[in-house]
Amino acid sequence: MTQDKPAQGVGRRDLLKLSAVAGAAIAGASLIGSRTAAAEGELSLKGKRIAISATGTDHFFDLQAYNAQIEEVKRLGGEPIAVDAGRNDGKLVSQLQTLIAQKPDAIVQILGTLSVIDPWLKKARDAGIPVLTVDVGSTNSINNTTSDNWGIGKDLALQLVSDIGGEGNIVVFNGFYGVTPCAIRYDQLVNVVKYFPKVKILEPELRDVIPNTVQDAFTQITALLNKYPEKGSIKAIWSAWDIPQLGATQAVAAAGRTEILTYGVDGSPEVLQLVADPNSPAGADVAQQPAEIGRTAIQNVARLLAGQTLPRETYVHALIANKANVNEVTKKLGIG
Repeated sequence: MTQDKPAQGVGRRDLLKLSAVAGAAIAGASLIGSRTAAAEGELSLKGKRIAISATGTDHFFDLQAYNAQIEEVKRLGGEPIAVDAGRNDGKLVSQLQTLIAQKPDAIVQILGTLSVIDPWLKKARDAGIPVLTVDVGSTNSINNTTSDNWGIGKDLALQLVSDIGGEGNIVVFNGFYGVTPCAIRYDQLVNVVKYFPKVKILEPELRDVIPNTVQDAFTQITALLNKYPEKGSIKAIWSAWDIPQLGATQAVAAAGRTEILTYGVDGSPEVLQLVADPNSPAGADVAQQPAEIGRTAIQNVARLLAGQTLPRETYVHALIANKANVNEVTKKLGIG
């Protein structure tokens, strides 16, 4: 890949313009996801058994998507077969095996490390069971309902770079590169940062973990702040989702280093509350619509079983919440 010349002359105003354009691109892409059947009332899953497999439901996004899927299957007259692996890969594989043996009319997989779940998604398709996904970039999925993670990653990176004035050290959590949305968001951060040579990602990168994500992030950031005690030595902390951001924000506040800003993705209510607090170091959080993503995935199942052709990806709109607009964003999403 050729290295383009860094855009050293781009200022704060230009960055905000770029961010606005990126946001508009997401809005346009989201029209694909929000486009419904000509007569939405005709969608039906009557007499259909729909399997819903969740990697875990301990996170706001996961639980909202999972519950919305169960309710949408019922609303459309179907029978949900819902299983939650509790963040245990062995249990997840075992549950997928059981679901395949039960031969449901479709399987919807919510998240998961691709190397773990993909062989079983393939087995399901080989068994003639349609596979759809939420936030899983698998070639064995007929349709993946998700946010536009390319847009999310770019917008969040542009916001971060703008907020720190285009220069400084940033800390990155990169523990789940095997999870498609996390990988895309990370790659977009790297793609943006390479055009700003005064911005540096500190190495080694940190690894976020599950479970105990908040506590672990707090511990890692506390140790890092001790290593970089001078104010200004770190400008921002980035994570691909907002639970590490929560722990990082708590650590920064506890250390009295509120000049450091934190960034993440998902729109968990507790993180949006921190973004709304003018004294909190939480700089921005991209708010997804997990319940709408879950409902849309099930509606896509109904469309597929009715003989309709689905796009490879269905995008549901996400909004970046920063200090200036967080109250407006939370109202739009109905969580404020």
